[in-house]
Amino acid sequence: MDLNLLRVLDALLQENSVTRAAERLGTSPAAVSRSLARLRRAVGDPLLVRAGQGLVPTPRAAELRTEVGSLLRSCDSVLRPGAGFDAAHLQRTFTVQAADLLLVGVAGGLTERIHAEAPQVDVVFLPEALEGGPGLRQGWVDVELGVLGHLDPEIQTRPLSRTPLVGIARSGHPLFDGPIDARRFAAADHIGISRLGKRLGPIDTALAELGLRRRTAVVVPSHTSAMMVARDTDLVALSLADWLPDTVSALGLRTFPVPLDLEPLHLGMAWHPRNSADPGHRWFREHVASAVRTPPVRWRWAEPAARGSASAACSG
Repeated sequence: MDLNLLRVLDALLQENSVTRAAERLGTSPAAVSRSLARLRRAVGDPLLVRAGQGLVPTPRAAELRTEVGSLLRSCDSVLRPGAGFDAAHLQRTFTVQAADLLLVGVAGGLTERIHAEAPQVDVVFLPEALEGGPGLRQGWVDVELGVLGHLDPEIQTRPLSRTPLVGIARSGHPLFDGPIDARRFAAADHIGISRLGKRLGPIDTALAELGLRRRTAVVVPSHTSAMMVARDTDLVALSLADWLPDTVSALGLRTFPVPLDLEPLHLGMAWHPRNSADPGHRWFREHVASAVRTPPVRWRWAEPAARGSASAACSG
């Protein structure tokens, strides 16, 4: 049945008049008469019958009056934006795609915030394997977090924060024996970070402008593995400034400013527009944004997110 017929029936049962029901619905008496004929066939009852100059409901119509009104109110409530949202009773799993370094810094604070309000909500973190693919469009990923790039044109984004890159090496590395300038930085053997095995990136471009070149001796797929390799070798890696200082110290690592003129990394959040108005998804996005802005270390406020790849920015 066409559910619009229920609105016609409700108006007829309230007005007991085809003309007044048409005025209430903003349509013509002829259209209401046609709808009444369809209702009579569907219900198997005349519903409204002539009584002098007006119409009166049949016993079947009288039975339906309260039920139809209640049903329409329920439909209106369901379709009202944000109607009935209650995080405490939300049962849902959200999927976040993020680089491992961001995951480590954000996941703990995010899950604490989420579970404080919605104990039945779960969060699944995925690696950047779907980056630049159809993850958001196909619904495999709810939120992409990081340096945003290669997004489908309809994808919506929100800038969150920015941070410079820093170098990272074991505490006893010879680099720390003196000032770290561009020449000494380039002379060290480096660890590239790239899921695709890329050896060149913005670091190499900046060095080339100074007539310098570095050797990328190892390429690894993640920031975590780069830190592990840097801990056990004299290789130099890249990381985010002021990110997880306790972890860096516990691994016996030290960070240092990269002696090059580099743009900071712009971190942002991306999602598919079909989720923009969903109250649960909107609630989750706000918590993701708060977790990025207040990780367990100092952070800087953002400017508009740039296009690129976090892995590419840090790769050799």
